[in-house]
Amino acid sequence: MKKYILIISAILSVACNIKKKDQEKELIQTENSEPDPIVNGFSTYCNPIDIDYSYMTHYAYKNVSYRSGADPAVVRFKDAYYMFVTRSHGYWYSKNLTNWQFISPQSWYFNGSNAPAAWPFNDELLVLGDPSGIGAIIKTDDPKKGNWKTTFNVIPHTLHDPAIFVDDDGKVYIYEGSSNKFPIKGMELDADKNFVPVGEPVDLLLLHPNEHGWERFGQNHKSTVDPFIEGPWMTKHNGKYYLQYAAPGTQWNIYGDGVYVGDHPLGPFTYAPYNPVAYKPGGFLNGAGHGSTVKDHHDNYWHFATMPISVNYKFERRIGMYPAGFEEDGQMYVNTAYGDYPQYAPNAKAKNHKNRFTGWMLLSYKKPVKTNSGVVSILAKIIEENEKEYLQEKLKPEYDAAKVTDENIRTFWVAESNNDSTYLSVDLEAKMKIKAIQINFHDFNAEVFERVDTLKHQFIIEASSDNKTWKTIADYSKNERDQPHAYIEIKDSVEARYIKYKHVHCSNKYPAISELRIFGTGLGEKPAKPANFVVKRKEDRRDVSLSWNKVNNAQGYMLYWGIKPERLNNSVLIYDNNFYDLRALNINQEYFFRVEAFNENGISEKSEIVKTE
Repeated sequence: MKKYILIISAILSVACNIKKKDQEKELIQTENSEPDPIVNGFSTYCNPIDIDYSYMTHYAYKNVSYRSGADPAVVRFKDAYYMFVTRSHGYWYSKNLTNWQFISPQSWYFNGSNAPAAWPFNDELLVLGDPSGIGAIIKTDDPKKGNWKTTFNVIPHTLHDPAIFVDDDGKVYIYEGSSNKFPIKGMELDADKNFVPVGEPVDLLLLHPNEHGWERFGQNHKSTVDPFIEGPWMTKHNGKYYLQYAAPGTQWNIYGDGVYVGDHPLGPFTYAPYNPVAYKPGGFLNGAGHGSTVKDHHDNYWHFATMPISVNYKFERRIGMYPAGFEEDGQMYVNTAYGDYPQYAPNAKAKNHKNRFTGWMLLSYKKPVKTNSGVVSILAKIIEENEKEYLQEKLKPEYDAAKVTDENIRTFWVAESNNDSTYLSVDLEAKMKIKAIQINFHDFNAEVFERVDTLKHQFIIEASSDNKTWKTIADYSKNERDQPHAYIEIKDSVEARYIKYKHVHCSNKYPAISELRIFGTGLGEKPAKPANFVVKRKEDRRDVSLSWNKVNNAQGYMLYWGIKPERLNNSVLIYDNNFYDLRALNINQEYFFRVEAFNENGISEKSEIVKTE
């Protein structure tokens, strides 16, 4: 008997050790952003984050329905996270920074608030964001329940886009600013006297677009209009204070965040030469500005940011989440490379947090699409022409199915009827491994003008290798959730050539999809390394032109740059073109650049690094 007990004991010991080793495996990523498969289950996300964004209307255009999420203030409070968003009639709660639940609080003072501020203080959560710009801090010890109480003491200063920061010594500070004329300001609040100001506000920083190219206004920084500085946020790291700010305007593709660094919460602050710190001018959805930086339970930083759509209205926006952190010497970074492709989520352990790209490529780009629905002939509701300046091109009534694979969130397909007989299918033109799908629904002629909790998206996703025999790989036909950017991870990846979306129900009159994005890996050859990489800094040192030889089988290119050759922390994704004009440099800074090509099958080697003085 003793012999058998020893044998069983040994078997159990081996099994436990194997399990332990499996749990200790880490997500190892290569220079070319291609990690080994994750071992602790399926755990990815894809920008924009899929939450039930609130519908709202602009006071001047009450017949225009659009939903939006912008200016996220994400804070960690006790064992969970809370996300406060402009004009959302509540806020969101999460245990893991990935799955978010909307909270309609028992008492709430800020239904119309712009950019509410939040920060933990002792055993309570503080929030500020009265729509008047003048208000009192509210607080609660149970934000999941939402029994908010006001402090009644109104801060006697107009506060635009406020941010709260509580230092390690318990002192409370507030930052504010949203203007193309006035600076970001800061002040201390006396927590012992119900958060009344200590002294007068202090001017902290202004924009200098003549020196900092990325601070210039307009699409691709091509406008001479005075840019806006807004959305401050404070992060303390290793005794240094990182005052983040957004510029140059929320409706542009180049909306980003910069940072100044100081030794005290109220400065003085020094401009970081590696700015912008969060920047995403290319790809499916642009923008990485007016955000917040939060540390998760694994001591990793994440940057939540605003991403403009600006179709139904210029303030139609979404929220993105990017890995962030600090280099050994204190340089702050936010990694937006492949930022709207699937990324490993915060609860997925990673050896290199800075790079959480799964390596799952976009398989659906410009692939043929078929549908049994006719083209809708009615026109979208168009706002006055002077309010359309933020679009890259004038919106046209062309709603054919090809729009769902053009990798442009501003174009869309509209079905004739909202019933379960409508479908569209994408031909990948070769068999590929399907690992995830993202369906981006568009609010075409919506008639919702407030927060509605009964919205839902219902559909079925099927896969086929021959366009004849179909297999259901995702059944959302009974889904009761509002998922405007439904992201579906395929638990057991499937090999298929065709993917079909079968519509069941949506809450708008006309089903509309801006993009059906299919991710995974192709079974063909990766592209070759781009050759003849040429970098020419222009007479205006804020600008640089870059070009390289076209790679025959490339779908697009990822361009990297930074102030050190080993830290090319900024990037831009470029489809099709083998050139790019970058207008985001600081005039007194040298830079390093390199480029890589990608397609459905993976990523090429990076080019040689090129330096500019």
